[in-house]
Order: sequence, then structure tokens, then C-alpha cells
Amino acid sequence: MNDSGNKKVSWWQRLSGGLRRTSSSLSGALTDLVTKRKLDAAMVEELEETLIRADLGVAISSRIAQAVAEGRYDKEVSPADVKAIFAAEIETVLAPVAQPLVIDTAKKPFVILVIGVNGSGKTTTIGKLASSLHSEGRKVMLAAGDTFRAAAIEQLVIWGARVGATVVKREPGADAAGLAFDAIAMAKDEDADVLLIDTAGRLQNRAELMSELEKVVRVIGKAEPSAPHAVLLVLDATVGQNALSQVEIFEKAAGVTGLVMTKLDGTARGGILVAIAEKFRLPVHFIGVGEGIDDLEPFTARDFARAIAGLEE
Repeated sequence: MNDSGNKKVSWWQRLSGGLRRTSSSLSGALTDLVTKRKLDAAMVEELEETLIRADLGVAISSRIAQAVAEGRYDKEVSPADVKAIFAAEIETVLAPVAQPLVIDTAKKPFVILVIGVNGSGKTTTIGKLASSLHSEGRKVMLAAGDTFRAAAIEQLVIWGARVGATVVKREPGADAAGLAFDAIAMAKDEDADVLLIDTAGRLQNRAELMSELEKVVRVIGKAEPSAPHAVLLVLDATVGQNALSQVEIFEKAAGVTGLVMTKLDGTARGGILVAIAEKFRLPVHFIGVGEGIDDLEPFTARDFARAIAGLEE
């Protein structure tokens, strides 16, 4: 019991620390806005603009500003009031999408395809997921489907050694779809519970790369008709608004089932996660606030909302 309590505290500290750039920029702006002023239409408009600048999206920013204004015109509002309303509204948006990644044990191997643009943190996310699944007692296999980058293959081999997982790999430049097909056959032979398939990072505006991803998905379906069972899109929070177009295009190409948001510690615009949740309603399974093995954790709406608002746990 104590261990989990300690872990909870340390994760909260990492989360609130990781989101400090976002919460500080928002808190500072909100405090400046409401200090020594009575609430009026101009303040509501400025509040809305401040939230939009944090990449929260127009609809949510407007809703939060209106929630702050409700019944408070011509009254002084405290920064604490605004933060509390802000956190409550954000939690309302995020609660429906905060869903754990569920491994269906009836599907063996449970095939997880991991996709995203270059540098989003895909391979590291796979390693952390493999570690977590292994610690739950599952037999995990990894497929080094980012065949363009020798470094990505090597990185996955290192993760595989760390968690005792077989890594299916080919020479750099090999056909990624063929590798995925072979990996599923091997996972069945080895009676693996979960197969995590890495893919090449691809820019969402490169049509030929997206069609190659579609081919990977098709070939996985030939190897195992119900697969992939989960398609995780890894998003880098530091890219801000660009993440919205990434979700849209990857969703069309590969049928995204859930999101992982990384690098929330590297941006003052962590509100992008809220904008994505509002627009796409896709499950958010995990968020990451650092490079360490423990810095990827299941996503919880309340913790995120309070951390981004700069509130205590």
C-alpha cells in the first residue's frame, strides 16, 4: 500500500513538474488578468484569448471563459476561483477519453501497432510499454518495423534485452509489411501474449509514406484477420497545433484506436491535449513527462486538469 502511495506522489510531482511550463504561463496570465479588476466583458474576452494561446482550442476556451463569467459580472474574481473553474471544465472534457489500454487475452497475440511522425517518441514508448506489460507477467514480443533507421532497430533490441522480449528484426531498408507479417507468425509460434510493432516515423504530409503504412495495416490483417487489435498514435506535445492534423491523417490511414502524448514537460502549450480530446474523442491511454522508464503513466483526467491549472494534488 505504501509503495503505491509513494509512486502516486512521485508521479504527481513529475506530472505537475512536467506541466509547469504550461501551468506557469497560464497561471501568470490568469493572475495578471483578474488581479485588482472587476469582471467585465473585456476581461472575459482576454481570458478566452489567453486560453486559446495555450492551444486549448476556441470552443473550450470560450466555454471556460463563460463558466468564469457566470454570475460574476461586476464582481472581483480571485485567481484561485478562475483556476478551480478552469480545472473543473478541463476535467469534464478529458474524463470521457481517459481510458486504459485494455489487452484482450482472448486475442493471442494481442497485436499493438505503434505509429507517429519522426521524433514523437514511438520507440521509447514501445520500450516503456513492453516493460510495463512484462511487469504484469505477460510474454511480450517486439517487432522493429522502423526499418529505415538502424538506430531505431538497435534501440528496440536494447529494450528487448532489458525486458526479456524477443525482437523480430531485419536488415535496415527491409520491407516493413513483410517484417510485420513474419512477426505475427513468430509471436504465435512462441505463444506471446502481446506483440508490439514499431513503424517508421513518417511525416503526415508525405502521401507515399502514408500509403506504405496502409499496406502494413493490410498485411497485418492478412496474417491475423482481427489484427491490429490496437493502433496507438504517439504524439509529441511540443508540436502544438500540428498534432491536430497528425491525428486526422493517421486516423484515416491506420484507424487510430488510442493516443499516447509525450514530451508534455517540453512545452508551455500542453493544452493541445485538451483540444485533441475535444475534437477527436479518441481514448488517451498514456502521457509522458520525461525520458525515464517511469515517465509514461496511464492518463487520468483529474490529475492532468489540476496539474495544468497549477493546483495542488
